[in-house]
Formats: sequence, structure tokens, C-alpha cells
Amino acid sequence: MHLLRLLLNRWAAFFHDLLWVPAALALAFMLRLEGQFFGSEPFSAFLLMVAVCLPVQAAAYLYFGLYRGIWRFASMPDLMRILRAVWVGAGFTTLLLFLVGRVGDVPLPVLVAYPVLLTMGLTAPRLFYRWFKDHIMPLGNRRRALIIGAGRAGEILVRDLLQSREYLPIGFLDDDPGKLGRDMHGVPVLGGVDELDRLLRGLEVDIVLIAMTRAGPELMRRVVDTAAHHSVPCVTLPSLSELADGQASALRLREVKLEDLLGRDVIRLDDAGLRAFLENKRVLVTGAGGSIGSELCRQVGRYHPACIQMLDHCEYGLYTTEQAMHQQAAGVNCVPLLADVTDVVRMKHIFASHRPDVVLHAAAYKHVPLLEGNTVEGVKTNVLGTRVVADLAAEFGCEKFVLVSTDKAVKPTNVMGASKRVAEVYCQTVSGDSDTAFVVTRFGNVMGSTGSVVPLFRSQIERGGPVTVTHPDVTRYFMTIPEAVSLILEAAAMGSGGEIFVLDMGAAIRIQDLAEEMIRLSGHEPGRDIQIEIIGLRPGEKMHEELFHEFDNPVGTRHPKILRAEARPVNRTAWQPRMHRLEQACSHHDDAAVRRLLHEMVPEFSSDTELPDNVLIASDLFGEAAKGHH
Repeated sequence: MHLLRLLLNRWAAFFHDLLWVPAALALAFMLRLEGQFFGSEPFSAFLLMVAVCLPVQAAAYLYFGLYRGIWRFASMPDLMRILRAVWVGAGFTTLLLFLVGRVGDVPLPVLVAYPVLLTMGLTAPRLFYRWFKDHIMPLGNRRRALIIGAGRAGEILVRDLLQSREYLPIGFLDDDPGKLGRDMHGVPVLGGVDELDRLLRGLEVDIVLIAMTRAGPELMRRVVDTAAHHSVPCVTLPSLSELADGQASALRLREVKLEDLLGRDVIRLDDAGLRAFLENKRVLVTGAGGSIGSELCRQVGRYHPACIQMLDHCEYGLYTTEQAMHQQAAGVNCVPLLADVTDVVRMKHIFASHRPDVVLHAAAYKHVPLLEGNTVEGVKTNVLGTRVVADLAAEFGCEKFVLVSTDKAVKPTNVMGASKRVAEVYCQTVSGDSDTAFVVTRFGNVMGSTGSVVPLFRSQIERGGPVTVTHPDVTRYFMTIPEAVSLILEAAAMGSGGEIFVLDMGAAIRIQDLAEEMIRLSGHEPGRDIQIEIIGLRPGEKMHEELFHEFDNPVGTRHPKILRAEARPVNRTAWQPRMHRLEQACSHHDDAAVRRLLHEMVPEFSSDTELPDNVLIASDLFGEAAKGHH
């Protein structure tokens, strides 16, 4: 039935175009002869032209494919096909008249006016039909859309929207004064972005579409906040980094993400350097079932490693990553390995069997309040697990070992941060005694990672609130998971051993501001629709995180987003006995002894937890004496 209707439509269009041949000829003769058309001589010339032009134009229409296009979507390619068919047909008609000696019977102005009038006759009905369907008879119950941005992306988008069944564009907003009062494809530019509030009050707007691939975070926040105030949803085109092919369309529209409002810059990677670092290498990723570990697997897969050895002690997390890699990196050899990094026997068997060239160590416990109540388990995984993997990397001659660390290791106030700082220092101690290059990467919070504040806020908003914030002034550094992992790999590639690389996190963000933005993104108003509740800092939490210790001397690297911390030198000989004592304390599950050793090994570690005595920081660890006050 659909095929029959399509054939009927094409035949109807074909006969419509054929009817315009005598119509255009009649108009041409009437214009030339000022209405004196029905005399015997002009009428015979007209009949001659009709007899010649009809078969010629019919053949030209079919040859140049006038019926490939659909009138509903008539566009420039259709116009070009019409021009070629008409003017080639007119030229061939003139040639035939010349060959049969009848060209003198037809006035020259008629030969010139005829193709012009025929072009107009074929083009105008098509354009009118498209305009009528787009503007007078909208397809279905379409959502009235106000578009932010009347640039190139906006022009492409509105052209697509006019053909869609979902959106009806009613206007543009653009801050370029030269565009005010003008229109694109019949859609007017109504004013600047500052007019959004007024227009949302005065117009029936169902949705706001942001069609600016370079929209900054300040503009995004203004638009989202204003739209949320009027309970109007807001969607956007992807950024330039996401729009790999540069094509904007209604299908590309997506919800505004939190990262759009944070304004993270596009990261430029040294693809050649990363390929040289990872291509044909056996790469072991520990903690592969977690947020960072799974993204490490995905990004490593782009650089054609010999295999990716995905290791995790969580069965479900490892299964999830394995399934994702089968879909996203089908050509990469991925080996799932269930193991606990603290299990020396199992880990040694893995290194002996799989012989990794590069180790990306992301396995760690990271939830601050949980580790305050589970000190021994946190230290076993974060410190002793790191020691096991690092020692095996050195023993089996791995080229590079990369520790994924955290800003909480700087002046730590909790077990999680102190344990990660000890892991950092341990990697420094073994770096000088091995051919393996040990590199540490340090960064802050990643948005959307398991157990982080963003998923917590999202679930609280879905339940209708309240959203719980620890303190109105608490701040944190944030970056996206792909951004963090890209910089981890970049730092790993450039590291030669012993470095601590710190990722540029941008400006710290107030957690309360983050909560308010997430509430607005959900289409609600903070304090009106969803409440924010201040619950106080949890055990071990800081008001403000730091990226560098006071003894660090941050210096730039060849990548603008990566700094190198010139950390204090460590006395390797004095460090090892403390590691042994820490292991013994963990084996006896002695929380107090473990905490005491953490304070001894990390002089800047401050904690609310009471210790039996003041802790004397040994002067032989970092070459300086210090007294810990708790």
C-alpha cells in the first residue's frame, strides 16, 4: 500500500510538471505578443513548441531525477535538479528546431522566457507545499520550542526541526544585534538571551533548545536557571568535542548535563604519545570494575593494546566492565581477572601468567566516612594492596606502574587520605630501586563515580528531597570521569619514574551550589520544590580540599592541564620498617596501632580521633622533626 501511494505521488508530480510546459509556453507567448496570442501564426508556433518541448522535457525530468526528492522536504538539491532539467531541455529543444529549420518560427524572447517561467512553475509549488506543511499544518502535536543561538548550529537545527514531528520552532534568541528582527527559514530572532525570562512569561513555550556548541558555563547556567524558574525543560546540542562530525540535528539533542554547567575545557591529548605508550602492550588495570577503572579500560582500548587485563575483586563490577568492553572495544583482547590485590599468592600468579607491561593501579577503598569506621580494611587495600602490586610490577620487570591517587592525600584529615598518602610515598621509595617507572597521579572528585555526591543528590532529588549538604561553605574540586582518565593516561605516558602528577581541577565548587544546580536541572526550584538540608560534616571530612602540600613545589609540564609536584625526598631505608609494622598491626586488626602508624608516617595527618599519646614523628622519614598535635 505504501509503495502504491508512493508511485501515485510520483506520477502526480510528473504530470504536474508536464502541465507546466504548455503553461510556461503560453505565458511566454502572451508576454512577447502582449496578449495577441490566438492569431493563426503565433498559435501554430505555440503548438510546434508544445509538440517538441513535451517529450524533451519529460525525458529531461526523468534523466535528471526530479522525482528522487519529496515535495515535503524540497531543498537546494531539488532546485539544482530542476535547473539542470529545464535548461538542458530548453537547449535541446532549440537545437531540434534549428535542425528541422523551424527555429525562425518562434520569437527569440519566447525561447529565453520559456525556461525561466518553467523553472518558476516547477519550483514555486514545491516550496509553497513545504512552507504550508511546516508552518500552517504542523505535523502532530509538536512541542513549541524556543531556540538559544541563531548561528550555524541553530540554522541546521531549525531546518531539521521544521521537518520533525516533535518540535515546532517559534523563535530564536541571540545576542548578536545584527540578527534581531531577522529570521531563518521563517523562524524570527526575537531578541537577546536576556529576553528569555520575558518571553517565557509571554509566549507558550514547551521547551528551550540550546543550539550553541561553544556555549560557556555562565550562559548555560543563566538559561537553565531561567527555564527552571518557569518549569520549562531545557535541552542542548552536544559540545564540539562530542559532535565529532559537526552535524547538528534534533536527534542529537540531549539533556543539559552537570558538566555543561561546570565549564570544563576540552582536553587535548597527545594521541601519538599515548599510542606509543600503549600500542601492543599488555595493560593490567586493577579496580577495573569501578568508575575510574572501567573508564581506564575503555580509553586504553582505543590505542590498540595487545590485551587489557581487567582485575577486580567485585564479581558484578568486573562482569559489567567486561560486557561494556565487548560492545565498545570488540577488537581488543580483554581478560577478566577476579582477584583481591592484597592476596599475594593470587597476584603473583597473575603477574607470572599474564606478564603485564603497564600496570594502572586504580583499586582502592575511597568512601571517607566508611573508612573512618573500618580503618584496618582501608589500610590493607589502599596501602598493603598497593605494596603487593607495586612490588610485583618491579619483580616482573613492568615498564610502568601508575598509582591513581586523590587530593585527599594532601594534609589528610581521614584514614582514606592518609592511606593514599602512604601509598604515594611507598611508590616513591621503590621507584629508585627498580627499572620500573613508578608514577603517581593525583586528582579530586569525579562526577558520577560510585559513592560520590552527584549520584546521591540525584537519588534524593528523584525521591523529592530533601537534598543533604554537609555544610553551606564546603567546597570540592570536580572533573568528569573521562576527563580524569584522559589526564591519568597522559601523565602516565610522560612520566619517567618517581613523579607525582597533579591534574588541574579548575576552581573549587561549593557543594551547595552543586546541589542547587542539580535541582534546577531536574526542572525544580531549590527551596520551593525541593529543600536543601544542612547535616554537618561527617567523620574525617574537610571543609576544603587541597591539591598540593606546603612542601610540594608544583611545576608545569608539557600538558597545560598537568602539574608535577616536586615532593619531599623519602628515606627508603627508614620507611620499610614502618611498612612492616603497619602490616603487623593490620594482621592483628589493631585499629589504634594502625592509626598511630598513619600519623607517624604522614606527619601532616590531623584527625578528630583521640590517640593514646602524642605521636612523635620520626625525623628519619623525611629528614625533618615534627611533633604531631591531635
